[in-house]
Amino acid sequence: MPDERRKTMDRTFKLGGDLTIDRIGFGAMRLTGQPGNFGPYPDWEGGKALLTRAADLGVNFFDSARAYGPQHADRLLGEALAERDVVLATKGGIDKFAPDRMKRDASPATLRQQIEDARVNLRRDVIDLFQLHWIDPEVPVETSMEALVQARDDGLIRHIGLSNVDRETLDRALAVGPVASVQNRLNSAERAHEALVDYTAERGIAFIPYGPLGAHPMKHGAALEPVAALAWLLERAPNIVVIPGTTSLAHLEQNASAWSQVQGAV
Repeated sequence: MPDERRKTMDRTFKLGGDLTIDRIGFGAMRLTGQPGNFGPYPDWEGGKALLTRAADLGVNFFDSARAYGPQHADRLLGEALAERDVVLATKGGIDKFAPDRMKRDASPATLRQQIEDARVNLRRDVIDLFQLHWIDPEVPVETSMEALVQARDDGLIRHIGLSNVDRETLDRALAVGPVASVQNRLNSAERAHEALVDYTAERGIAFIPYGPLGAHPMKHGAALEPVAALAWLLERAPNIVVIPGTTSLAHLEQNASAWSQVQGAV
């Protein structure tokens, strides 16, 4: 990327048109028990300290999901960040019963209950961004969207997001109501959703790539080292918001430095 373009890139994005977020966020999936992101994070107080340090570094977008734990990651974010001026996002439509056993349920009644649970867990009256984690094969996306639009109209959530969707599904959802974000897997080595990045950028929809470093970023064969991998995503499109997760303060600060690489400072 030419240096002049790097210098003029915006490091923030207006989520849903009204929530200004830094484009380097934090993904909370790893702040759970292991294996399988199941159970509470064993160093609960250390997790809270990590999240508050992220906020101190300027991170103001935190992404979680009901399935992380389940619910434990949301609770950890709620305890750590309830009094901070940050944007909290979670996901619903699936539930987890064991490290390797999940069930999709995006029916209106289930989504409504999961939104209520998230309000308690995140300690927020209004969820900033509630995302449909996976499309339920038994429930049309239009039906799930109608429930989420109703929750928004009732003042329970501010914005609606989708995860693991293609363009056709996104268009069907958009026919029902506004979509603020799409969260799909994307990194420098896995680019199947690049066309959707451009499609969402044209519409002012955030694209939140999960797996930004790839499945095994530190093993032989990784396309890029971690900071460069995040920088590649940030440079790819102005609507991309990265959400690297970590359990390490050192890695947290390393991730936060990715913007310097985008601007050519490192």
